[in-house]
Amino acid sequence: MTWLPETGATVERGDELLRVDDRPVILMYGSLPMYRSLGLTARESEQGPDDQNPDEQQHKDGGAAGKSPNASGSQAPGGTGTDRGPGSSQAPRELKGMDVMQFEANLAALGYTGFTVDEKFTDLTAAAVKRWQKSLGVAQTGTVDVGDVIYSASKVRIGQPGTRLGSAVGENTLTYTGTTRKVTVNASATEAAWAVRGARVTVRLPNGDSVQGKVATIGKQATAPEGGGGEGGGTAQPAMIPVTITIEDQRAVGRLESGPVTVEYVGKEAGNVLTVPVSALVALAEGGHGLETADGRFVAVKTGMFADGNVEVSGAAVREGMKVRIPE
Repeated sequence: MTWLPETGATVERGDELLRVDDRPVILMYGSLPMYRSLGLTARESEQGPDDQNPDEQQHKDGGAAGKSPNASGSQAPGGTGTDRGPGSSQAPRELKGMDVMQFEANLAALGYTGFTVDEKFTDLTAAAVKRWQKSLGVAQTGTVDVGDVIYSASKVRIGQPGTRLGSAVGENTLTYTGTTRKVTVNASATEAAWAVRGARVTVRLPNGDSVQGKVATIGKQATAPEGGGGEGGGTAQPAMIPVTITIEDQRAVGRLESGPVTVEYVGKEAGNVLTVPVSALVALAEGGHGLETADGRFVAVKTGMFADGNVEVSGAAVREGMKVRIPE
């Protein structure tokens, strides 16, 4: 390992992610990992050593300067080469695959064009690769090796390095995350009905500001809460489900990288209803709840949803604007 970026740095497409043996490893965007080298490959000769004429094989092994009387091929001037036969070929063939298209799309996005972005690695692609390699200051081979590129879904933020400069490259050499800030919350499995993909929520930040969020993913496995619960006669704690929430306006978060937040969601909603403070409710002798009016009368009411210290009320004697007393 000869170079690592600073912790917290942002690396985008085409930037150096690290350097190995002073050779840059470049970040590009995509979901398919770099599992093979990309370049023009030569076709193997269709005539193997075992298929050659015995006399020709003897001619090659013996290193004679002339041609064997029974040899079926001709000797190259000044050497002892053998005939490859009419079926042999060393013409390059075009590598094909989705990984080629992914790489070509990145190459074009970086401004190195002159080829068609498709599944074929052609001579034109190799020429663009050489121009790209020249800009990186590396050998212009026209071939991209496995260790030359690392793919990520988008730009990344560098985490803590797992090794020191001068150390051998291994697993966890460099950690990084995406740059989009998200919220993770553990929701009670018994009260997670609100956690529906696409549901809108409000996220309150540590500084008191609020930003809008949207449920992105919901875990499929519930886990027991820390500390267990339910032992020694205690009340069992509900299992928890991880929920990931995305924040649409990343600028509204400011420079905050991490911290505790509060997620508020609408679990139930009632519109166009009359409400009073919960403390205004009184228990009636005949049963049920009632309200005391400003003139001292008590009227029976039916309660609905409770939220934020208020309660929904309805009844024949309830009307909008009616004033009620709060018992001391």
